[in-house]
Amino acid sequence: MYYVGIDIGSTASKTVVTGDREMKFVLPTGWSSKETASEIASRLLEEGIDVKSEEVRVAATGYGRVAVDYANFVITEITCHGRGGREMAGNDCAIIDVGGQDTKVILVEQGMIQDFLMNDKCSAGTGKFLEIMANRLGVTIAELFDLAAKGTAVPISSLCTVFAESEVISMIGEGRSREDIAAGVVNSVAEKVAQLARRKQLPGTVVLTGGLSECPYFAEILSEKLGCAVEAMKDGRYAGAFGASLLAKEKKK
Repeated sequence: MYYVGIDIGSTASKTVVTGDREMKFVLPTGWSSKETASEIASRLLEEGIDVKSEEVRVAATGYGRVAVDYANFVITEITCHGRGGREMAGNDCAIIDVGGQDTKVILVEQGMIQDFLMNDKCSAGTGKFLEIMANRLGVTIAELFDLAAKGTAVPISSLCTVFAESEVISMIGEGRSREDIAAGVVNSVAEKVAQLARRKQLPGTVVLTGGLSECPYFAEILSEKLGCAVEAMKDGRYAGAFGASLLAKEKKK
């Protein structure tokens, strides 16, 4: 049997296969989640995994989960990220997921999701904010973090992405260095994520998942703001898809 977890996010779509074979891959979501779901099915078929086969069980999650019309199960992001994050962490933990459109803080105790917080009202504390600011500075997100690590953060006071972008434009006009502006951008996102996480009592283990999970610099800044160690998870961007694949197997039972 193959158990396929598909996490269609606003920016990237992650797929994890467990069972008789293990594999994972990521594709850009593009403008249409439905087209992305079809592309994922084609990619799996190339690997000998037919999503329509009785030997395959598919669970979909994420921003575009309803677009996966061949899924056997459609499961919320909180449930899948909690399941996948706990499995990756190996014990009870707090999972901080900074996504393209929202940020989630999920508390797992005794193997179960006990509580969660979600900021989906504004993009200022999400990956979209980083994407917009990186474009404004003429760099990739990876280059943005490289620049930030070399700079001294300048304050970005606006709570709104549109106004914050105006601040950055003004700083560019004033001749501020890209390193300092980049550091200010990353610091601003980390502070907004920390403000959300501080609303709950965090356990000893705090892990970072999502697109920023493989960025030690962001985990370091977030650790300073929270006053506790935040672990950047290897393959953390696959937490939702991994959790979905595990749930596809468990739900079949």
